[in-house]
Amino acid sequence: MKTHLILFLLFFIWTSCGNSTKPSASTSTDDDFEVLEERLPIADPYVLFYEDCYYAYGTNVRGFEVYTSTDLKHWHRNRNLALSPEDSWGNKGYWAPEVYYVESLKKFYMFYTVNEQVCVATSDSPEGPFVQDVKQPLFGSEKNIDPSLFIDSDGKAYLYFVRFTGGNVIWCAEMNPDLKSLKEETLTKCIEAQDEWERKQATVAEGPSILKQNGVYYLLYSANHFESKDYAVGYAASDSPFGPWEKYSGNPILRRDMDQAARLSGTGHGAPFICEDGSYKYIFHAHASEEKVQPRSSYIKDLTLSDKGIVSIHGTVIRPVVVK
Repeated sequence: MKTHLILFLLFFIWTSCGNSTKPSASTSTDDDFEVLEERLPIADPYVLFYEDCYYAYGTNVRGFEVYTSTDLKHWHRNRNLALSPEDSWGNKGYWAPEVYYVESLKKFYMFYTVNEQVCVATSDSPEGPFVQDVKQPLFGSEKNIDPSLFIDSDGKAYLYFVRFTGGNVIWCAEMNPDLKSLKEETLTKCIEAQDEWERKQATVAEGPSILKQNGVYYLLYSANHFESKDYAVGYAASDSPFGPWEKYSGNPILRRDMDQAARLSGTGHGAPFICEDGSYKYIFHAHASEEKVQPRSSYIKDLTLSDKGIVSIHGTVIRPVVVK
């Protein structure tokens, strides 16, 4: 029995994301891999960096896949789903998962949309399986999508999400310590689509993410219908996690007609993430082409928050591939 256990542990270590037989992030090239798919086939993407490995999640299948990488270019598809429908409330419309490791609770939390409701599931591993302990939505009957968690420096947690209240509108509420319920009395409207660049197709503000620097909160979001070629990213700033939010006068910061978009169309619903070296990058999806929305794929660029409080998406675009 001990021999079998040792062999299993050795196999697990060898096949894990950070095994020494794989090329390192600094030395890997396309020649080191067998490419299975010339794109990362997820929309509404999110990346978590944990213990020397990047984990990517997004909208693609019924449930959620997880991909792993050490260099952000070459991604391995996990053979098992991170979250299976059997472990979740709902049965369709699995959208926009985001995964966080919460040190105080020693758990990974996945916030996601299913049946146009927000749910949360937990796991002991970033690869899952994520399981919903109580199979019900986080809210009541109101439709809610696109959840994004932010834990402030004082330990308070806030959930940002979208409601269909006069178009797609971004809301926020403080969470209870269990991260599985909200203080509904704190529910606050944050961002609506009002500016010209936000209303080229439909009245939509969605896909929120929060950054904080020097006491200022930055809310990144996407605007326009996701099928619009002009789906784009902008941001707003506030001195409070609840707002009021002042939109950046230079919005949008990512759209198809800008150099930052690298000739991609329908750029948006992304998320910033912290890299191994402490810098930020931004993962986002784009349309298949100028003519076709589907299938959407994900791309990665640098993200910088300057000393003057300006958020920019820039640098050479990383075009991820799926490898064996």
